[in-house]
Amino acid sequence: MQNQTDNNIPGASAVYWSAVLSCTLFIFGGFAIVFSLLSLFMARNAKKSLLLPYEQYTNSSTLTKGKIIAYIGLVLNVAILGVTIWTLTTIGWDAWSDEFVRRWNEGLENNRR
Repeated sequence: MQNQTDNNIPGASAVYWSAVLSCTLFIFGGFAIVFSLLSLFMARNAKKSLLLPYEQYTNSSTLTKGKIIAYIGLVLNVAILGVTIWTLTTIGWDAWSDEFVRRWNEGLENNRR
């Protein structure tokens, strides 16, 4: 019989932190979708490799939380990625980048005051 502290799901904390990254970095055009998908893939593989029933592991809640956060991150990233693609196709890259540079310079000028 294994000790209670030895009953950890391998990779559960990696799943959790990858999911958290996907939810915090979604503002960068939705490209953090990679972290969401990676987290879900790792969670699926971790669950497949279990020898004991899921509930007998001490960190099973970490894996569950990671999966939930990964799904939230997936939705956020898909939404932002859709908005980014829509924006770039409707106004174009040049207009978007010109507006970005203009606002960036305004912010720099306001911070100098």
